[in-house]
Amino acid sequence: MSRKILTEQDVKSLPPGSPCYVEHGTILTPLAREVALERQNGIVECDSGDDPGEMKSFERRIALGADHDGWPLKEQLKTFLQDNYYWIVDCGTFGPEKVDSLDLAVQVAGRVREGKARWGIMIDGMGIGSCMVANKVPSIRAAHCYDRLTAKSSRDRADSNLLTLAGLVISFEQATLVMMTWLSTPFGKEGHGSQVGKIGEVEQRFGQRCVVAVSGDPYSAL
Repeated sequence: MSRKILTEQDVKSLPPGSPCYVEHGTILTPLAREVALERQNGIVECDSGDDPGEMKSFERRIALGADHDGWPLKEQLKTFLQDNYYWIVDCGTFGPEKVDSLDLAVQVAGRVREGKARWGIMIDGMGIGSCMVANKVPSIRAAHCYDRLTAKSSRDRADSNLLTLAGLVISFEQATLVMMTWLSTPFGKEGHGSQVGKIGEVEQRFGQRCVVAVSGDPYSAL
């Protein structure tokens, strides 16, 4: 059986910044890779068990994670989101046992970076540590939000793609209000596109200078 080929024209047919889903084993031409990099179209190879059509319901696909402090709120928000027809990629944790919030935040950020989810939502005790570590993952723009104004501003001005919440502080009702404001606010490209571009430039400049390979580093795959 012949293998499928992804060309630069296939990539150019997609909106800039959107993921390009390909079946396992698809051949990517060198020019297709170059164009995808220039237009920030991440190449997402679907495993044999994945349904590419299902994965393309991208705008409603959320990677959701929490540590032990955020787990109760995560379960409430997960049910709420599913009831509102969002597709949830649950990164854990799945119980009250103590876990490392930073590891889970990196898992959530990784799903967003890999194109396995459009949005990331991470809940820990105060929402701050997860925000900090998520922003170390390339292409992630995480924002810790606690009211509608911060949620709206993070989307409108900085095109944030990962939201962190403080599970020990915010109520379910307030978290729902913040989360849905965040999810429903479009990026105000006309007024703030340069801000996002500058964030990317800074990330690239310092990332190129600070690449360190550490044996056994759980984050090295990202």
